Amino acid sequence: MKKLVSVLALSAMFLVGAPSMMFAQESSETATEAQAEGMQDEMAADSAAMEETAVEEEPVVEETAGITEEDVAPEEKTTGIHQVLKEKFIEGGPGFMAIVLVCLILGLAICIERIIYLNMSTTNTQKLLSDIEDALASGGVEAAKEVCRSTKGPIASIFYQGLSRSDEGVEMVEKSVIAYGGVQMGLLEKGISWIQLFIALAPMLGFMGTVIGMIGAFDAIAAENNISPAIVADGIKVALLTTVFGLIVAIILQIFYNYIVAKVDSIVNNMEDASISLVDILVKHELTSKK
Repeated sequence: MKKLVSVLALSAMFLVGAPSMMFAQESSETATEAQAEGMQDEMAADSAAMEETAVEEEPVVEETAGITEEDVAPEEKTTGIHQVLKEKFIEGGPGFMAIVLVCLILGLAICIERIIYLNMSTTNTQKLLSDIEDALASGGVEAAKEVCRSTKGPIASIFYQGLSRSDEGVEMVEKSVIAYGGVQMGLLEKGISWIQLFIALAPMLGFMGTVIGMIGAFDAIAAENNISPAIVADGIKVALLTTVFGLIVAIILQIFYNYIVAKVDSIVNNMEDASISLVDILVKHELTSKK
C-alpha cells in the first residue's frame, strides 16, 4: 500500500513538473530568439551606419580633389615666362622700363630690316662674272650690261657702272668701280649707327633707373627714420630690375649687330674681289680685240 502511494505521489510530481519545465524551456527558447533578433537588428543598424558614413565621406574626397585640381592648375599656369616678365616689368616701374622697351622694339625693327636687305644683296659673284665674260665674248659690252641689269644686288650695280665707262679706258673703269663701291657700301651700312645707339642707350637707361631707385630707397629711410630691410629692399629691387632689363636689351641687339656687321664685311669683300676680276676680264677682252 505504501509503495502504491509513493508511486502515485511520484506520478503526480512528474505530471505537475512537466508543464512547468516545458514552459521554462519555451521561455528560454523565446528569450534566445529575442536575443538573436536583437543582435541581428544591432548588426543591421551598424552596417547601415557604416554605409551612411561611407556615403558622407565620398563627396568630401571629391570636393577635395576638385579644389586641388582647380587651385593648383592656375598657379602652375601663372608661373610662365610671359607672366614672370610682365610682373617684373611692372615692378621695375613703367617709366624707365617703357623707354628700355622702346629701345628694344626700334632696335629689333632696324636689325630685321638690315638682315632682309643684306640677304637680298647677296650675289653669286662667280656665276655673275662667268655670265659677263660670256656676254662680252658673244655680244660685247651691251650684252654684259644687260646681264648686270637683270641681276639684283650691289655687285651687279657696280659692274654696270664699270661697264658703262669701259669705252673710256681701264683706268676710268677702276675709278668708277671704286667710287660706286663706296656708295654701295654706305647703303649696306645704313641704319647700323642707330643699332649702336640703342645698344649703348639701353644699359645707360637701366643704370639711371638704378640710381633713381637707390635715391628713392634713401629717401624712404630718411622719412621713416629707421633702416628697415623692407624699405631698403623695395628701392634696391626696382633699381636692379631696370639694370637687368637694360642689359638684356643691349645683349640681344649686340648679337644682331655683330651678325649684320659680319654680313656687310662679307659682301664688301666679295665686291672688292669681284671688281678686280671684272677689270681683269675687261683687260683680257681689250687685249684679245687688239690682237
